Amino acid sequence: MRTLGNILWHVPFLGFITASLFWLTGGLFTITVIGAPIGLGLMEYGKFLFWPFGKEMVSKKDLNIEQNSAWATYALIVRILYFPIGLIYAIIAIFQIIGLFITILGIPMAIIVAKSISTVFNPVNKKCVSSAVADELDRRRGIQELEAIQK
Repeated sequence: MRTLGNILWHVPFLGFITASLFWLTGGLFTITVIGAPIGLGLMEYGKFLFWPFGKEMVSKKDLNIEQNSAWATYALIVRILYFPIGLIYAIIAIFQIIGLFITILGIPMAIIVAKSISTVFNPVNKKCVSSAVADELDRRRGIQELEAIQK
């Protein structure tokens, strides 16, 4: 089913164009060095859009990836500067969602774009992982919540 969803995403809905644009935009941000945190996040998002029905975007914090404190501070500053661009990307994504909801086949594609709109708005410290990894992270988070309730 995932393969069929990915084929539908790329062939009639031209998802590869959206994925390529985000990946290239991320590359341009990364080349500037100043926008590297944004660029790396947008490249991860572009990678996600190439295979949206088999991947998910998760926070690096959820993956327990340690960061240098200077890099984290710098990423915060860049994220604040990225706000207007992220707002424009989010508005474009909302129009894309509305356009995809017009057809029955587009509804699953619209849901994928809607679930990833937080990454469009704030791509810093996000990672593209397989759905199995994201499911395992959700399972572990659920166990922690259950243990907290039982205490």
